[in-house]
Amino acid sequence: MKTFHQLYLDILKQESGQERTLQEEYDPYHMDCLLHPKRYAPVIFQEQCEQCAYERACENSCIFDAFERDENGRAIINPDKCIGCGACVDACRLERLVENKDVVPVLQAVRAKEREVYALIAPAFLGQFGEGVTVGRLRTAFKAMGFQGMVEVAVFADILTLKEALEFDANIHREQDYQLTSCCCPVWIGMIRKIYHELLPHVPGAVSPMIAAGRVVKKLHPQAMTVFIGPCMAKKAEAREKDIADAVDYVLTFQEVQDMFEAADIHPQELGEDEKEHSSRAGRIYARTGGVSEAVRETVKQLNPKRAIEVKAEQADGVPSCRAMIERLKNGETSANFFEGMGCNGGCVGGPRRIIPAEEGKKNVDNYSERAEYKTPLENPFVLELLTRLGFHTVEEFLEKSDLLVREM
Repeated sequence: MKTFHQLYLDILKQESGQERTLQEEYDPYHMDCLLHPKRYAPVIFQEQCEQCAYERACENSCIFDAFERDENGRAIINPDKCIGCGACVDACRLERLVENKDVVPVLQAVRAKEREVYALIAPAFLGQFGEGVTVGRLRTAFKAMGFQGMVEVAVFADILTLKEALEFDANIHREQDYQLTSCCCPVWIGMIRKIYHELLPHVPGAVSPMIAAGRVVKKLHPQAMTVFIGPCMAKKAEAREKDIADAVDYVLTFQEVQDMFEAADIHPQELGEDEKEHSSRAGRIYARTGGVSEAVRETVKQLNPKRAIEVKAEQADGVPSCRAMIERLKNGETSANFFEGMGCNGGCVGGPRRIIPAEEGKKNVDNYSERAEYKTPLENPFVLELLTRLGFHTVEEFLEKSDLLVREM
């Protein structure tokens, strides 16, 4: 019988026209996971565990208590609790856990051509698909696959940077005041919402750049399907959270996209350029640890150069470091007033489904950010024009709650 991964690769070939039928037996559960990924948690059992020889390492690795037991005592994953961080996948020495895939419904939508399908690419994409694969070539590759277009999520990181900077300027007036970033990492936000919820009053109710991108694309193209692409498994869970599930239809990892390109015989490095770069340096550096803090600090300086209290940031990457930083904050052992957490070591460039090493990814992101024409969103005319198109004409309007850029924390 085929394994889950073998079935996944065979369906990829079938959807790409290389094979017509599946030749071997497969588990119907695996097939349903691939055809209907939204029914399941981002992590699934590819083989059931009757007894674990490793003291339930998967359950012990989950800080969100997503593992439960069915009536027969077997481990199951609660999709409402699983945040998709992937810690259990790494912890399972028997390799019975695997991340689910969103590829099949995406390919079916692209082939059906009933809706425009947009790829929303995360800022960590530089270098992931081969040396010499520029933004323009990657956009051409997605169009060759059948996507209507590719949108850089870094543009929406710009927009959220401006929002967080405005929130900081409006709310931080005393030395004891502080703000926790709401941007970017679903593991960080999941920790605050589910474990350290007493800190929620210090988190602006802004959505992540992924959600902002999906909502804006759907506002401008109401019938569109949006597909986020990044190195992160946890984005699959974020996209399905009930209060923001309107924004992004499916989430693919970089590895899933690489599998799609290979199955369709598309080689991005050999394609022509389709250039449309609109993000500033601030939005591009979100992909690595410290990027959000740096972006907000520079934007606050531009917003209010004479501000008495500047942004004093502290960052942490990796879940243990994030928890240690939160404990320092709760115990009054830090003088910082802006806290940034990333669930993965190195930030998004260290995501579990990256293709290249984290250090190489960081170097690529930094080089790309230095080539940006604009330093902050305040200098970026495209961002300001987009905000106007979305109905934000004043700072007051931008700070007010709007369905587009905020959520209830």
